[in-house]
Amino acid sequence: MHIAIDEQKLIDKMAWKLMPFLGLLYLVAYIDRQNVSYAKLQMVASLGLSEASYGLGASLFFIGYLLFEVPSNVILHKVGARIWFARIMFSWGLVTLALAYTQNATMFYILRFLLGATEAGFYPGVLYYLTLWFPQKHRSRMIGYFLIGSSIANMIGAPIGGALLDLDGLFGMQGWQLTFIFTGLPAVALAFVVFYCLPASPEQASFLNPEERGWLQRRLAREQKELEQTGESGHANPFKTLLDYRVLLLAFFLIFFPLSSYGLSYWLPTIVKSFGVGNTLNGFINMIPWVLVTLVLWWVPRKPGRTEDPIRNILFPALFGAVCLIGSVYFGNPFVKFAMLCLAAACSFTVLPCFWTLPGRFLTGASAAAGIAAINSIGNLGGFIAQNVVPMIRESTGSTIAPMLFLAACMAFGGLFTLVVMYCIRRHERTLVPLSV
Repeated sequence: MHIAIDEQKLIDKMAWKLMPFLGLLYLVAYIDRQNVSYAKLQMVASLGLSEASYGLGASLFFIGYLLFEVPSNVILHKVGARIWFARIMFSWGLVTLALAYTQNATMFYILRFLLGATEAGFYPGVLYYLTLWFPQKHRSRMIGYFLIGSSIANMIGAPIGGALLDLDGLFGMQGWQLTFIFTGLPAVALAFVVFYCLPASPEQASFLNPEERGWLQRRLAREQKELEQTGESGHANPFKTLLDYRVLLLAFFLIFFPLSSYGLSYWLPTIVKSFGVGNTLNGFINMIPWVLVTLVLWWVPRKPGRTEDPIRNILFPALFGAVCLIGSVYFGNPFVKFAMLCLAAACSFTVLPCFWTLPGRFLTGASAAAGIAAINSIGNLGGFIAQNVVPMIRESTGSTIAPMLFLAACMAFGGLFTLVVMYCIRRHERTLVPLSV
């Protein structure tokens, strides 16, 4: 006889045990990804790098990420999250430390590529890890909590980067070198914490009693069975998942959101500078949008019903965000421009918790690990595109308006593409026919 379990209490218990720690890991990862932008202020002159060399090196991170993300997640499925997350953190921490000793452009290229290769698999790995713990209707909330780590990283990244650069001369090292050292050490240290403390699955979680583990296993098994009955149990070979048109569709879909959110970092400092404030105050004012993003990621997914409908939770926010990006260009008042960009930032992030529940509608097991990684790795190309296309539009047109209109168009297109994605997913669900790729 099964003992009655309070579902919400159990979900909240697991959330408190797992999500703050996973959010901390993502915060460290995000800062390690961004630290090169802070170090650039001294690094380019110190090493004699051209702007083109720096831009290429910074972009190579995405190439390493793209190539190694799917294999990394497939290995995670085989060896478990505890071992693989510890490996990921330890290796990316070492590469970050090595960046402090960069001697020339070639070394910079190699290390940035290696940073992408070693970090590949962490973000999609966590998304897959959450499917092992939380039933489908609770995942959007957990994803929202996890993404708070990135918004906090954006919030505190600039002040931390500036403070580290000001330590120039400490231990006989330059500020840009100290930036890599002090942002790489936490990843190395946390790798050991992950290895010894992170449970690989509910079966290994000491904070769950046998009744709670049993309830969770039955609930997740029931969801798995429901997918099998609709022919959606995944592919025997996880790499065949990459040929599933829905995976490719979601990967293309994701590109437009990181691409459009780049508008915040591109335009916001210029708007704030027009207030007549100094660089330090500018940095602190730029924290405000990320405070709003954090609040949105915490509040919106709190009730599952708020993120169950992709039309309401992806299409509408994306269109509203596009309007805000356009408003940030055409409104003359700088305070209104600033408010528009804050709202656009919130919209670009609030779509993600709902988006990342979509692969769970047709992928499980190793196929889910590979599919989520493929979607994320291709979707991350939005950041790569934005870093190159936005400055190119700015230089070719000589206008600050054209880049923002491009980003607004990307966000609006991404929102409208929700209709195509949901039509394809729902049509496949209605057929109840196993996949044959």
